[in-house]
Amino acid sequence: MSYNAIKKVIDLGDGRTIEIETGKLAKQADGSVVVKMGNTMLLATVVSAPEAKEGIDFLPLSVDYQEKYAATGRIPGGFLRREARLSDYEILISRLVDRALRPLFPEDYHADTQVMISLISADKNIMPDALAGLAASAALSVSDIPFNGPISEVRVAKIDGQLVINPSLSELERATLEFIVAGSENDINMVEGEANEIQEEEMVEALKFAHAAIKDHCRVQKELTEAVGKTVKRTYSHEHSNEELRKQVYDATYSKVYEVAGSGSSKHERHAKLREVRDTFVATLGEIDDVTLSLAKKYFHEVEYDAVRNLILDEGKRLDGRTTTQIRPIWSEVDYLPAAHGSSVFTRGETQSLTSVTLGGKDDEQMIDGAFLNGYSKFILHYNFPGFSTGEVRPNRGPGRREVGHGNLAMRSLKQVLPPDDENPYTIRVVSDILESNGSSSMATVCAGTLALMDAGVKLKAPVSGIAMGLITDEKTGKYAILSDILGDEDHLGDMDFKVTGTINGIVACQMDLKINGLSYEVVAKALAQAKEGRLHILNEMSKTISEPRADYKPFAPRIVTLKIDKEFIGAVIGPGGKIIQEMQRETGATINIEEKDNQGIVQIFADNKEAIDSAVNRIRAIAAKPEVGEIYEGKVRSIMPFGAFVEIMPGKDGLLHISEIDHRRLETMDNVFQVGEIVRVKLLDIDKQGKLKLSRKALLPKPPKPEQPNKEEPQA
Repeated sequence: MSYNAIKKVIDLGDGRTIEIETGKLAKQADGSVVVKMGNTMLLATVVSAPEAKEGIDFLPLSVDYQEKYAATGRIPGGFLRREARLSDYEILISRLVDRALRPLFPEDYHADTQVMISLISADKNIMPDALAGLAASAALSVSDIPFNGPISEVRVAKIDGQLVINPSLSELERATLEFIVAGSENDINMVEGEANEIQEEEMVEALKFAHAAIKDHCRVQKELTEAVGKTVKRTYSHEHSNEELRKQVYDATYSKVYEVAGSGSSKHERHAKLREVRDTFVATLGEIDDVTLSLAKKYFHEVEYDAVRNLILDEGKRLDGRTTTQIRPIWSEVDYLPAAHGSSVFTRGETQSLTSVTLGGKDDEQMIDGAFLNGYSKFILHYNFPGFSTGEVRPNRGPGRREVGHGNLAMRSLKQVLPPDDENPYTIRVVSDILESNGSSSMATVCAGTLALMDAGVKLKAPVSGIAMGLITDEKTGKYAILSDILGDEDHLGDMDFKVTGTINGIVACQMDLKINGLSYEVVAKALAQAKEGRLHILNEMSKTISEPRADYKPFAPRIVTLKIDKEFIGAVIGPGGKIIQEMQRETGATINIEEKDNQGIVQIFADNKEAIDSAVNRIRAIAAKPEVGEIYEGKVRSIMPFGAFVEIMPGKDGLLHISEIDHRRLETMDNVFQVGEIVRVKLLDIDKQGKLKLSRKALLPKPPKPEQPNKEEPQA
């Protein structure tokens, strides 16, 4: 054997285990592991450059999660038949891992670092996304890359009233809450998930349950690090420093920055004033080299960081003059776009979303064709963040990872309150275009999405609002402040970004990112309670614009009628090679879809006018109707025989009109009685055991009067 594999096992306590193995695959990477649970296997590798690039003052970290189609025994679609760019699903998992890892790298470590996680084998019932963070952290743990971990990620769900770690895919269908939680042995630093209108206490309980499992994962990773012999990490020096310059910047600018921060000015005005303070100071330095200029700007940012935080902690005052619990002014409007099926504008402070709703048919469903997850989705939400929303010039190159992530959070939130599929025949697309941004644009999307859906007449279970919470802490003094409805700068300079969405009844989704250690569950509970107050305030403001879904869809919105037909008629509606259904679509102008479900044919008819709908419905009902004994039909004579005529009373349904059932008088022959193609009114008398139809025309004709009989009592002449 040419390798020396080392393996550690995590016992989940219910008969399931997770194996971590290193030393067998990808040995030229700085660190590599294979994580295995059942038949699901992830290969995680990490490589970090020996030196940082000149002038870089941040961590250039890239995390890529990719699923190999061979892992599930599938061949990729498309012309090339190979794995292409990352799907939205893969991007979302990459983001989960990135957000968990990034805060744990040393602040002064700036070398290019790449984490790659590949799904190389899949058990269709074991979800790989909950193992990706563990795999990435384990790869770092067996490397010499500086990292203040380990961390792990788990999925926590409540199923049948019980909390479960990393449940199976089939179990998740019954979950009332589902969160991916990441953290170290000491702290939770990332949460994302959704729930069915749960209370704040239930969420805290789920986080504690998840953290207990994370601690065990971290302990096993530490054992792996010791077994591999990577307890000592590489030395590095990526930053220039100048303590004299730092003091000089602080002394010259702190009071001025503090004054600007406390002025309550708008975002652009504040940034302009801060730039002026910085540039004025830099001018006093005279002729300086690029390194000194870069350091001066860096130290000025540190001054901003301290001044803003001290203003909040010491005076309870925020950049725009609000208190810690105050929500920015809100205004909203619905039916703003006259041609859209539903629309809204939602503005909170300097953040604004213009959102539209489009209603479509089954053909508009989004196809999901991933290695692990595939199928169709009838609810789509897209979030767009153009450069002009922040006053920047930025090329439009399609949605980035941030836009995919923010859109997913809003989608999770609104999905929880949509009507069930059997009550909502539409494919729904929501598009949020952020027109202004100064924090909480994803939460504005949730609010605007709710308003637009209600404007479209979609019967939501309850309106949803969202709020982004922040946190400022001082480890030395123990002071902290929880901030409601944070600004972009408060997110950037603060310690937490905790987004919570919900209805009046409870939480439906959340996303939390922490940049500090030591967040207690007491602070989490307080943040959730404060978020609830803000959420309810925002819901109240939204209700002033529209409080419930419109009673009907817009007049120009497409209409969908769903019919259920017996399974035996599916083929008749479709016709040979699709001939009948294509002919109906062409002649009526409606779009018709049919599928078998629960041993029935489900027919969906989609059109933008009532005439097309009615025409298609009548034709399908005619094909799929069952003859009923005693009913009267307008039938067409198909053929004439000596003993009677065969009459088609429904498409494909012929019955015998016997010569004796044509008239009350006796007919000796069928000559000149009917012509082929003639319409005749008949009554269905019977259906025999072989399914043959017995028709009568005679039964619909008035009986002739009886011939008069002579009076026997009348005397004879």
